[in-house]
Amino acid sequence: MSESIADAQRLGAIQALDATTAFDAVIVGGGATGLGIAVDASLRGLRVALIDRGDFGQGTSSRSTKLVHGGVRYLAQGNFSLVYEALRERAALLRNAPHIAQPLSMVMPAYKLWHIPFYGCGLKFYDLLAGGAGIASTRLIGSSRVQALLPGVKTEGLWGGVSFWDGQFDDARLAIALARTAGRNGAVLVNHCECIALVRNGDRIVGIQATDKETGRSVSIRTTCVINATGVHVDDWLNRPPRADRPRLVTPSQGIHLSVDRALLPGTSAVFWPKTSDGRVLFAIPWLGKVIIGTTDTPMPEPLEEPLPLAAEVDYLLAECANFFVRPPSRRDILSAWAGMRPLVNPGDGADVSDTKSISREHYVQVRPDGLVTVTGGKWTTYRSMAQDVLDRCSAVGLIRPCGPCVTAQTRLTGARDSADATPMTAAAGLHSYGSDGEQVQALPGAKTELAPGLSEAMVRFAVRHEYARTVEDVLARRNRLLFLDAALALECANRVAHIIESETNAPPGLDAFKALAANYLAHALPSQ
Repeated sequence: MSESIADAQRLGAIQALDATTAFDAVIVGGGATGLGIAVDASLRGLRVALIDRGDFGQGTSSRSTKLVHGGVRYLAQGNFSLVYEALRERAALLRNAPHIAQPLSMVMPAYKLWHIPFYGCGLKFYDLLAGGAGIASTRLIGSSRVQALLPGVKTEGLWGGVSFWDGQFDDARLAIALARTAGRNGAVLVNHCECIALVRNGDRIVGIQATDKETGRSVSIRTTCVINATGVHVDDWLNRPPRADRPRLVTPSQGIHLSVDRALLPGTSAVFWPKTSDGRVLFAIPWLGKVIIGTTDTPMPEPLEEPLPLAAEVDYLLAECANFFVRPPSRRDILSAWAGMRPLVNPGDGADVSDTKSISREHYVQVRPDGLVTVTGGKWTTYRSMAQDVLDRCSAVGLIRPCGPCVTAQTRLTGARDSADATPMTAAAGLHSYGSDGEQVQALPGAKTELAPGLSEAMVRFAVRHEYARTVEDVLARRNRLLFLDAALALECANRVAHIIESETNAPPGLDAFKALAANYLAHALPSQ
């Protein structure tokens, strides 16, 4: 096969990385934080590059609870500054990416009378902190209204509830939109390209050495500012060799989610369960035609490349659902189950890090004299302000050349269009998440050839040609979310997706690797107690 458009684009990007001209900054890690920094830096006029040893958004950034939120439970922790910041970032994201993020109705059913005024007051305070960035007012509602908004919840002992609004999004699609926005503004981005070493001249960083994992080609990238945005892995390699006097920045915590059929919650409102048996918050959320249930907060001794749900975590979520669903899901109802790892900032104050749900979700930026900048912690909702903070600090200490101000709060992402035209994320997967790019998708071959509900042949071609997809996993896990919605269905169409990728690029589609991965998402593969 002759060189394809996608292969030519990738080769051009790798050659740009390997050029003699130095970059103002090189970002290692293509998750929410790294991609946000790439967008901000490119818009400020900086010459910036980003690489990721896997795919963009492959780790934690594609495994969230799909909420753009201020963090209701952070109110109980007294972390008002984080809630205030996140609520304003929520408004910015809803405004700048209406095809990927929209408002979501949330309802807390109350089976104890005192829950209504107690949580109602807390959520009214949530409204107060939001101010002009709010979506709609919190309301105390009766039991009949709860039943109308949440078909399927238990009615016995139901006193009423509290109705409020937050945001919902497609995390992996947002990651790809950020990558495309950065690329559109001059950033050089390459996925499946691994940083293997920092290059130094004396006590200063002068670049990195990387390897293109597709071809094995070695790449030398020149820069005096390396930004380590590798999430739960920030301690593992850019800070090597480890030293006893260098405490770990991150405490890993695992959270899992279950996907079940929409029949469990056929409305368009999500369940907010404020306090589970061990004091956590639990959600059941209509998302892309399914219902997502989560999450857990399990301390982990080390970060994992591909974490798996633990038996106790699965049983915990199913048991908690029995508190408010008439017909709670069982293991046989699980269509897909996945785990992600949070990069929680180590409090470093003698706190008990085994209780990860109490660790702050605020971010942390470390700037070293040698030119290594490490950022970790935070959450999807605040990705934009985290990126701004990183670049402002780099500028303040002279690590990057003078540049323009941050404009990302007013920058609409690739594909954004009028929010009035947006289809809610509660709707089944389809063309709506492409926004204004939908017409371009429909113009490609195979627009009317459906591979699975919400996935056409043309979408696969668009993913390869315009969205950096190189493998079956890239397509079925992140350009389309089928793996997270229905793992068995993803396996069924994997061969056809691989065939389309092979027709579009010389890259190996990774079919066998995807099948092995998808098998771990299937309900029958889940461990039992």
